[in-house]
Amino acid sequence: MPESNTLFDTKVALIVRSDLAVWQKLNVAAFLATGIAAAAPDALGEPYVDAAGRVYGRMLGQPMLVFAADRAGLHAAHGRAVERELTIVPYVAAMFETGHDAANRAVFLAGDPEAPDWVGLALRGPRKAVDKAVKGLALHG
Repeated sequence: MPESNTLFDTKVALIVRSDLAVWQKLNVAAFLATGIAAAAPDALGEPYVDAAGRVYGRMLGQPMLVFAADRAGLHAAHGRAVERELTIVPYVAAMFETGHDAANRAVFLAGDPEAPDWVGLALRGPRKAVDKAVKGLALHG
């Protein structure tokens, strides 16, 4: 892991649709973050240990920036991410209606691949490529 004063070679961006309910935004961000951790286990830091010796779980060892986007912004970011061959973790609206991972994958597969109803995307890749993919999006407020 780089020291805190050095830049990372990669960047992580979570993009969440701006018109969702707050609980949905938090849910999408949480699921997207787990997708990035699963896609890049080498990016996980070491376990946390407190002064009493209790061991806690590991977290991604680099910052994740959270952006807000409307539907058009998500579609544009997705297209740019595909062009740049970034790691992409998807979340579509139909996933709110399912109750487990297999059902999420089924509704994602059943959706229109040319016009998904994106509610969130997580991107990871080279810093400059991720910056270009999220160009024009504002950090979530």
